[in-house]
Amino acid sequence: MAITTDLVEAFLKCPPNASFGLVRVETGNAYADWVRTESDVFRNEVIKRLVAGVAPDKCATGTVATESERSAQWRLALDFVARSENLQCSCQAVERIPTAGRSRAAQFVPIRFVFSNKLTRHDKLLLAFDALVISKVLGREVTLGRIVYGGDHVTLKVKVSALKNEVEELTDKIGALISSPSPPDLILNRHCAECEFQTRCRQKAIDKDDLSLLGSMTEKERTDFNSKGIFTVTQLSFTFRRRRRPKGLSGKRERHHYALQALAIREKKLHIVGSPEIKIEGTPVYLDVEGLPDRGF
Repeated sequence: MAITTDLVEAFLKCPPNASFGLVRVETGNAYADWVRTESDVFRNEVIKRLVAGVAPDKCATGTVATESERSAQWRLALDFVARSENLQCSCQAVERIPTAGRSRAAQFVPIRFVFSNKLTRHDKLLLAFDALVISKVLGREVTLGRIVYGGDHVTLKVKVSALKNEVEELTDKIGALISSPSPPDLILNRHCAECEFQTRCRQKAIDKDDLSLLGSMTEKERTDFNSKGIFTVTQLSFTFRRRRRPKGLSGKRERHHYALQALAIREKKLHIVGSPEIKIEGTPVYLDVEGLPDRGF
């Protein structure tokens, strides 16, 4: 099976998510649907701007990359597809920059569109993956790429050649996932809230009583518990022992006890560490605020 751009994107967010993508099972998620809609709107806006700056006869759509593309005459290609061995990328756009002189080859610059106002490492890796596949098809190195992002359509130039080794390691991991007869271990993470497979994964974690149900637990902490033979929330709940705090620590905040959290889940009770007395002076005021995380609020 080919390693595609969609598969790479799914793997970067969550390896089990990539394995679900192989069987094309979707459970739906309101946030995922919103992101998809916003991405489509942003893509159309950026394409209009790009096409407006290119002559009509220099714009191509639905181009499939081949070695003959090295002598192509287009300046901008939309929905550019490149296939090389087991790799396949679907570039949102590719710019062809001709150089002076017949002896010098034209440059190909892949372009990605990201509607959010903050870029992540994953956005750059996806761009580098597009560049890697194009370079393999055309037989020439693609060193630069561009990302258009945010409400102001900011353009960032990315040196994709510096990410080549990391992308190759990434494709090797995905190749191992595809060839493996069993899917990777299910682990709930921060991406679950915006994932279309959220309901399915959470139900599996509940059935398995997986430690990843304790959302604040890090991967290292989960590995430490596994090394002690603790793999489920129920097992962890039986390890809690109430201890008297030293007087020297009475004024400091109590640390978080995963075992107590697991016990609360098992018994379906609310447990309070320390004194439950809460003193409130004046009238408490609560603010219900909604914002956009990628815009800093």
